[in-house]
Amino acid sequence: MFITFEGQEGAGKSTQIALLYNYLLARDANVVLTRDPGGTEIAEKIREIVKDVQNAAMSKRAEALLYIAARAQLVEEVIMPQLTGGGIVLCDRFADSTMAYQGFGNGLDVDDLGTIGSFATSGLVPDITFYLRIDAKEGLARKLAQDKLDRIEQKDISYHMDVGLGYEYLAKTQPRRIIVIDGALPQDEVHQLITKHIENLMN
Repeated sequence: MFITFEGQEGAGKSTQIALLYNYLLARDANVVLTRDPGGTEIAEKIREIVKDVQNAAMSKRAEALLYIAARAQLVEEVIMPQLTGGGIVLCDRFADSTMAYQGFGNGLDVDDLGTIGSFATSGLVPDITFYLRIDAKEGLARKLAQDKLDRIEQKDISYHMDVGLGYEYLAKTQPRRIIVIDGALPQDEVHQLITKHIENLMN
C-alpha cells in the first residue's frame, strides 16, 4: 500500500504522517516512512537546492524538473522496492505537490507536468492520499512560528492561495483516492480520522 500526505505549509502533514507511522509499527506492519523531495542521499541534496533561499533566481521549469528528478530517485531506490516486497510506504508529499505548487502555483502546464512526472515514476500513483486542508495564511503563520521560511514558503500569499486552488481541484477530480481532512482540527482528532480510513482499507 502506497499512502501519501499532501497539503499546504503548516497543515500538519509531517506530524500526522509520523503518528500514522508509529500507529502502523505498533501493529507490526512492514512500513517505511519517507519524504518527497528527499528520502535518498541524492534526493536530499536536490531538496537542499530547491529549498535554499539563496537560489531565488531558479526558473520555474528548473524548479519543477528538480522536484521530479528527486522523485524519480526516491521511487527507484526506496518506494518500489518496498512495495514490491509487499510492504507499506508512507510518503510526505508526492506528485500532487508538483501539480499544486509548480502547476497551479507557478502557472506551468499541468499536462506537461503529468507527462514528465509519470515518466519519472513509471506511472506510480498512491493508493490513498490524505489532503490536510488549511487556509494559506493560517498555515504560513503556523510555519513561521515553528521555524524560518524556506524559498518556497517565502513566496507571496497569492502564490500560496493558487496552490490551495490546485489542491482543491485535485481533490474534486480524484475523490476516490484523495481524502480531504480539515487540518485546522485538533491533532488527535485528525489522527483518529486518518487511522479510521486506514483500518477500513486494511480490513
